[in-house]
Amino acid sequence: MSEVPPQGSDTGSLTVVGLGPGSQAQRTPEVSAALAAATDVLGYQTYLDLAGPFRPGQRVHASDNREELDRARHALSLAAAGARVVLVSSGDPGVFAMAAAVLEALEHAEDPAWHRVALHILPGVSAAQAAAALAGAPLGHDFCALSLSDNLKPWAEIERRLTLVCEADLVLALYNPRSKARPDQFARALAVIREQRTADTVVVLGRNIARSGEQLEVTTLGKLDPEQVDMRTVVIIGSSRTRRIERPDGGCWVYTPRYY
Repeated sequence: MSEVPPQGSDTGSLTVVGLGPGSQAQRTPEVSAALAAATDVLGYQTYLDLAGPFRPGQRVHASDNREELDRARHALSLAAAGARVVLVSSGDPGVFAMAAAVLEALEHAEDPAWHRVALHILPGVSAAQAAAALAGAPLGHDFCALSLSDNLKPWAEIERRLTLVCEADLVLALYNPRSKARPDQFARALAVIREQRTADTVVVLGRNIARSGEQLEVTTLGKLDPEQVDMRTVVIIGSSRTRRIERPDGGCWVYTPRYY
């Protein structure tokens, strides 16, 4: 990785980081170093709380979770002025998060200084990876990650993709499954999935993984109730080959075999 220019140079830097699911223990050293070196840190307040504490003198810029493109433009503007900027996401910044928003803003940028910014994207442990590790290895074979939010794509496209993924018999990791603004869409998604998956299909629910109130539950597609799920939950729906192994302590391991 190239060196980050110091504050006050003609071109600053923008580093887009993934904090992982929440615990600092699951944050990469590279991300921690970028946060420590930043002059400015931007993000949704919940993620800034996870990223801190910050040292005196660091400027912290909080914004609403629905203002991703504006946040990306703000970060590029600060970096173009010479600041050493870090933009935080939970999980991995390239999975339904801020890396794509920054590149979208950069593609349409009219200010040539934005294109001279030293841009780095640092990966993090995604929510699906963290939940899968606690459950065992449900993502052990081919899988698909799909967001159920229709804020940026039409619901009809979501249903079409759900149908195709189920036809392909892939394990399915569902992000943004159910919110107060979208209370019924998860049930609609389940209806599509249940047309092609059997009731005994293994399902893993991971909520607040690596954060306070962590919950992991293994259930089945037939028993799954939409009320069990919210925006802090990642839902992993197994393929026809996903299995569970009972453990002596009363729990179980879930895995998808690597062979057919």
